[in-house]
Amino acid sequence: MKRQTSRFPDLTVIRTVPGLMRAQVLKAKLEAEGIPVLLDYESLGRVYGITVDGLGAVRLLVPRDRAEEAEAIIEEQQPGDSAAAES
Repeated sequence: MKRQTSRFPDLTVIRTVPGLMRAQVLKAKLEAEGIPVLLDYESLGRVYGITVDGLGAVRLLVPRDRAEEAEAIIEEQQPGDSAAAES
């Protein structure tokens, strides 16, 4: 899978999910496994609860050297749901 680049030089986007709540669940799962996570999102989507045209999208960023491990953990948690969450 080709990963998105980010504005943070040492981090890479491993997943883009709709909504902050889902992103926070994934973040907690990854952090429980020792992987640091940064959530990147537009504040407008969170303030107004908008999930149209990417405004509610949240990008999960992890260190580049932990990206494959993080993706495996997410796949393990959501085996049938991963394709819908990818961007």
